[in-house]
Amino acid sequence: MPNILEPVDAAAIEEARRRLAGLSRATPLIPFDAAPENKKVTLKLECLQPIGCFKIRPIGNAVLAKERSSLARGIYTTSSGNSALGLAWMARRLGIEATAVVPENAPPVKLEGLRRLGARIDMRPMAEWWRAIETGSLEGQAGSYIDAVRDPAAIAGDATIGVEILLQFPEVEAILVPFGGGGLACGIACAVRALSHRVKIIACELERAAPLSAARAAGTPVSINYDAGFVSGVGFGRVLPEMWPLTEELIDEVITVPLAEVARAIKLLAESSHIVAEGAGALPVAAALSGRYAERNVCAVVSGGNLDNALLAAALEDRLPV
Repeated sequence: MPNILEPVDAAAIEEARRRLAGLSRATPLIPFDAAPENKKVTLKLECLQPIGCFKIRPIGNAVLAKERSSLARGIYTTSSGNSALGLAWMARRLGIEATAVVPENAPPVKLEGLRRLGARIDMRPMAEWWRAIETGSLEGQAGSYIDAVRDPAAIAGDATIGVEILLQFPEVEAILVPFGGGGLACGIACAVRALSHRVKIIACELERAAPLSAARAAGTPVSINYDAGFVSGVGFGRVLPEMWPLTEELIDEVITVPLAEVARAIKLLAESSHIVAEGAGALPVAAALSGRYAERNVCAVVSGGNLDNALLAAALEDRLPV
């Protein structure tokens, strides 16, 4: 039986905010001028974090919550790129070794970032990489495993984004969040609950890579055939069993969008707001543009901006990035 995760409480979230002070940025929240008619859409710009994505929050808090002695042999994580960037950034700050276990199709821009930060890259076949995510370890790998999804400290780190949104946009009625492992959406939902706000949490998935939608239809996590295309960090093979009860408790709704609409959102963000967003970061914006939600005042979390130049160029030229 998997461990059952409970929502993190206000005390854990406040402790995460304290730990992350001076590490993560309180990112701006700006209006999105290309919003659908009669909708007020704001953008939470986690793409402006020091590593270009929100993962500095869950990884940073998870690392700092551990006893320093347990980190002496280094740290490692399984990631398609962004969690690994957070890990490498923290390791450099603490003066310890970092290993990024990445899939063989990891985006080049993220691999380049890992090399700049001095991380060791351990590239694995997709199936082997996914098994390491499911088990939360990798045989023969030295150091402490840092889980960016299932660790309550990581979820509390994610929750700090929710606190900021509620402070910056008190009238928000719904928050649109990309769904990968579920830590970000559930963390933001924990903040909403801890602060007693009535705000809907909407998970955003790709139509052809939608494990949460499939799990909800089946009533349990199921394995799916998926193709996330140029969008990394979302649309994995299934919802992790440990996360399933938490997603059922905390996520109110799921919106799926076609890959082409994500590419269009990348273009609109660049042209109308001068924001570079990677696929996962543009996914909630694409959902916001669809207008397929009842609420008027919504916030889309632009979770990251680590996008390869060739993919950005394709989107700007109205070509589907490959």
